[in-house]
Amino acid sequence: MPDTEGLFAANHTQLFRYFCRAVGRAEIARDLTQEVFLRVSRTSIPAASGGDLRGWLFSIARNLALDHHRARRRHPEPAALAAEPTRSPSQDIDLAVHDALAALAPIDRDVFLMREVAGLGYDAIAAACELTPDAVRSRIHRTRLQLREQLSAPIATTRTLAMRRSGKTF
Repeated sequence: MPDTEGLFAANHTQLFRYFCRAVGRAEIARDLTQEVFLRVSRTSIPAASGGDLRGWLFSIARNLALDHHRARRRHPEPAALAAEPTRSPSQDIDLAVHDALAALAPIDRDVFLMREVAGLGYDAIAAACELTPDAVRSRIHRTRLQLREQLSAPIATTRTLAMRRSGKTF
């Protein structure tokens, strides 16, 4: 039976990456990653294989991310300045990706992030989100199409501006 330290060593990087995209801020992601393992240390670890344990860990992580988003809706942070003249094109794309992810339904965002950012398999995602593996595949496909549509304009605009700045023509 694995221990908390072994689970931490094997999964903390993927959990942190998941939280970074899910909540958008590294310091909050660090705190939430720590909270997952704090909760794991307070409970008995189920007897399961590695993939099943990753699903279990990510179900805890998903619940923490959902709680974080609910708390932010109840107590919103003051809005940041809308226009920052020193923002780089890559920061514009990061902001567009963050906004596109935030616009997704929570289950679709979580399934997508668990697959693309944390690298979980369909079975582990299905266990974490209480879905079937086929439902996970379907949601990932739909979410990829939705993100592609939402991000095509911001990415094209950034590329055009970058090419203009470099003096290249079309």
